Amino acid sequence: MKEIHMPYSAGTLPLHIEEKNLEAVLTARIHQFIPPRGEAELIQDALASPIGAPPLRELSRGKRKVVVVTSDHTRAVPSKLTLPLLLEEIRTGSPEADITILIATGLHRSPTREEQIRMFGRDIVEHERIAVNDAFQPEDFISFGALPSGAEFRVNRIAAQCDLLVTEGFIEPHFFAGFSGGRKSILPGICSEKTVNANHSFQAIASPRAKTGILDGNPIHLDMVEAARRVNVQFILNVALGEQKQVIAAFAGDLEQAHLAGAEFIREWSQCPAVQGDIVITSNGGYPLDQNLYQSPKAVATAEACCRPGGVIIMCCSCADGIGGDHFEKLITMGSPEEIAAYLSTVPPDQTIPEQWCAQIYARILQRNRVILVTDHLAPEQVRGANLIPASTPDQALEMAYGMVGDDARVVVIPDGVAVLACK
Repeated sequence: MKEIHMPYSAGTLPLHIEEKNLEAVLTARIHQFIPPRGEAELIQDALASPIGAPPLRELSRGKRKVVVVTSDHTRAVPSKLTLPLLLEEIRTGSPEADITILIATGLHRSPTREEQIRMFGRDIVEHERIAVNDAFQPEDFISFGALPSGAEFRVNRIAAQCDLLVTEGFIEPHFFAGFSGGRKSILPGICSEKTVNANHSFQAIASPRAKTGILDGNPIHLDMVEAARRVNVQFILNVALGEQKQVIAAFAGDLEQAHLAGAEFIREWSQCPAVQGDIVITSNGGYPLDQNLYQSPKAVATAEACCRPGGVIIMCCSCADGIGGDHFEKLITMGSPEEIAAYLSTVPPDQTIPEQWCAQIYARILQRNRVILVTDHLAPEQVRGANLIPASTPDQALEMAYGMVGDDARVVVIPDGVAVLACK
């Protein structure tokens, strides 16, 4: 019997599995990566030797109105480390700079003050100007014309009207944008509801290029890059994170060049061959990405690459913050996976429903595989209403899965499904 610890909320859940059933345990090599220097030193090195751009302290000279875009409470960006270093660089170049920290929420709710303190530290929350993007306030946005897809690009006026625009974030595999980080700070981060929705349309999500690890020809990525270039992002700081969410590498400089360097680092250390199984067990890597069901397709999509048609996927996700957005909940509970997919396929890009993309991805997967959800925060009837099968523990879920596909099933375990880039 083998015991595997599945990330769940701020801790783990034990999974016990017979050796005879265990086909493979897939982990990203990035979790074994040993960084050459400490976290702060890695960030300082990246800022001192940026890729494809002058140092930030040079870009800051003569700039009065500076905006730093950062992530919200759903992302593990180590802003307590990165933001003070970015602010120091900016003020070294322009001591009198008027700096606004703009939280990129996309379509998420605003972080609470307590969440901001947890993300940034009390000193920054109490002494810096912080603004929060609200995608649902049309008056907060300025139009920059049409993106390559034809979608209108409306971006937060705070970022559009500054002298210097800087972004920070982290890079990991992303289930339809290829990789997170870089240009995503702008789109979806600080764009209007309609711009975000159009970028995530049914047609864009359905593209064979809108997949984990793919940037070339990915229509979602292409719109994102154009948006970030058009609003003149001049400098980015992105990091790669280890198993404990610690910084193991940092990439700073030009929007595209620095992001691509980071994405290639993630590819090198996270990519592994997909191993086919009858049952695939995964998680969203615990907090913060397992706070709700809406975020869970990220890992389920990784499991999909390793699960045979007709097999079972087990997803461990605390859902401490519930199902997620109201639109996602309405869509995922509106009918069968086939009915959901059929309905969404009729929605024009300019009428895309907020959060429909996660319902679309779940509908695609559920037409191929059954999904058992391990959670202790959603009631069983809520889980069933979302076309999933409820379970309380990984062991209970595994016994249920054996009952569906047989006791001799081959089982693949991907403890952190967001960190692994599984390639067929």
